Parts: sequence; structure tokens; C-alpha cells
Amino acid sequence: MTEQERTALASLLYQLADDDFLYAYRGSEWLGLAPHIEEDVASSSIAQDSMGHAAMYYQLLEELGEGNADALAHVRLAHERKNSILVERVNGPGYYMEKPEYDWAFAVVRNYCYTVAKKIRIDALKSSSYEPLATAAVKINMELYYHLLHWQTWFTQLYQSTETARQKMDAALEKVLYDFGDMFDYGEHGQVIEEMRLIEGQGILLDRWYQTITPLLVELNVTLPEMQMTRNGRDGDHTEDLNDALSTLGEVYLIDQTATW
Repeated sequence: MTEQERTALASLLYQLADDDFLYAYRGSEWLGLAPHIEEDVASSSIAQDSMGHAAMYYQLLEELGEGNADALAHVRLAHERKNSILVERVNGPGYYMEKPEYDWAFAVVRNYCYTVAKKIRIDALKSSSYEPLATAAVKINMELYYHLLHWQTWFTQLYQSTETARQKMDAALEKVLYDFGDMFDYGEHGQVIEEMRLIEGQGILLDRWYQTITPLLVELNVTLPEMQMTRNGRDGDHTEDLNDALSTLGEVYLIDQTATW
């Protein structure tokens, strides 16, 4: 493997790891705040699974020579992160346990759209030319079926609920698609990533996302807003939301970086 190829592989792994790391964190913020106790347990379990997936990718990065997995997760600054913009966005105004005014419709739409995208990427990664990544994808895929079923059920039920619920879901969908443009982007190393056959082309995966989500939208009589790219997180262009999240996520680890957590 050339240095250029190793860099491209690391870039893809960072994207996968950082996505799930931030997605899991935003999911964990619903602990104790979800609509009912069953959902509190279910969404917390999904967040825990997703953090485990991030840990697998960070471990692959450590094996690639990028550094200690825990440090890669907790110490890197915002401009070094390669997660999509969508997963770093706050759940709503306020802070966890300090007058949070979180938006459950936004959580449902974000989680459903992200999980569909994740399933498509994982299916593609199962045929990756990098065997350790393909092996990890097979393991992750076993849990994704249940994650997707969960969020699709919520997505469907809220759209079939009251008119107020439908209006909130429409607003959330527009908000999610506003930040969705970099989800399948591979950043500055995209060409090498595709040439190495680490994963299929970003255009192919985006088409699959549309094909997957469209039948449900038609069934629910929902019009998909135009997808936009406000920033490209794959190239390190992030929002202030990410800085705040990383400050919280690294708070305990940074107390003693030599400790075993």
C-alpha cells in the first residue's frame, strides 16, 4: 500500500468513526428525555451500539498506525474531524438536564435518514478491498436491521399521526436535508478511495439512498426537500455545535489520558 493509499484509507475510516461517534453522542442526550420509558431504553441501546461501531473503526485506525484509539476519539480537534454535518447538530435549544428543549421530530428524521445511509454504506463496505473493514462491516450489519426498523416505525407513525405531528416532521425533514449533502461525500481523497475499491462510488450510494427512502415517502405522501451541502464535514469544515460536543465528550478522558477507562 502506498502512502497515498494509506492516507485515503485512513480518511474513510475517520469518516465512518467520527460519524458514529457524534451520532451516538447526540442519541445519548435523549437518555431520560425520550417520549416514554420504552423509547428511553431502545434509543439508549441504539446509541450504545453506535458508539461500539465507532470504537471498531477507531481500533482499525490504531492498527493502521494513526495512534491510540481512545485518543483518536477524544483528543482530536474539530477541524481534524471528518464527520458529516448532520450528526453534529444539536437536538434543540438548551443543554442536557439544563432546560433542554429538544425536538423529537428532528431526532426521528435525522436518525431514520442517517440509518438508511449507514445501512447502504455498510452493505457496500462488506465488499471492501480492505479485508479488516469488510469484516467489521459484516459485524455491524447484524445490528443495523433493528436500528433501521425502529426509526422507520417512528418515522411512519409520526407522519400518520396528527396534523401537528406531520407539520413538525415536515419541518424536521427540511432541516435534515439542509445538512445532508456531505453524507456520501468522501472528501479530498474521494478519487483514491473509489479507485482502491474501499467502497463503491458516492454517486452510486446516494442513488441507493433515494431509491430506498422514496417508496415510504410516496406511501406517506411526503415530498422530499432539496438536498443541500451547507458545509463539507469530510474536509474538516464544521459548526460550533461540534466544538461544544467535543468539549463534553472529552471531558473525562482529558482528566487523565494515561488512565484506562
